[in-house]
Amino acid sequence: MLQPGARAPEFALKTTPDQTLAPVDFRGKPVVLAFYQADWSPVCTEQMAVYSLIIDELRAHGAQLLGIACDGAWCHLAFARHYELSFPRLSDFEPKGGVSRRYGCYDAAEGMSGRALFVVDCDGQIAWSYLSPTGINPGADGILAALDGLGKLSSRPRPQEGDRP
Repeated sequence: MLQPGARAPEFALKTTPDQTLAPVDFRGKPVVLAFYQADWSPVCTEQMAVYSLIIDELRAHGAQLLGIACDGAWCHLAFARHYELSFPRLSDFEPKGGVSRRYGCYDAAEGMSGRALFVVDCDGQIAWSYLSPTGINPGADGILAALDGLGKLSSRPRPQEGDRP
């Protein structure tokens, strides 16, 4: 799995059957990538519900949340409508798990993404990553701590040309 400091791989995935979305669309703001196993599974449903509850807090950090699973775009739409999810879910369906594989979190034995979280900073670098056990909802504490850390880094004065190291 990709670790902090690595460049986040670029990608574009379907968010609806006729629309795509990419992290680069949000360059200049932090992006939270929440890879999960499947729409409608009990733990994934609980995990996405937690993120729905804290979406305003994520937005207060200036962050964009993107849910990613190997389900198709139609399945994502039905899932989001049923649970009133207000953030995009991206379909890593074809090629199956292609983006999950690039991030190092595809579970080939199960044929789906692992439950992985990434916080990507404003410059496209992975600032934090976590792989949760399949049956455990990782919650949001790690995400929020990572976003708090980004805020502290961005509030530091940036070195100016001619400043001594």
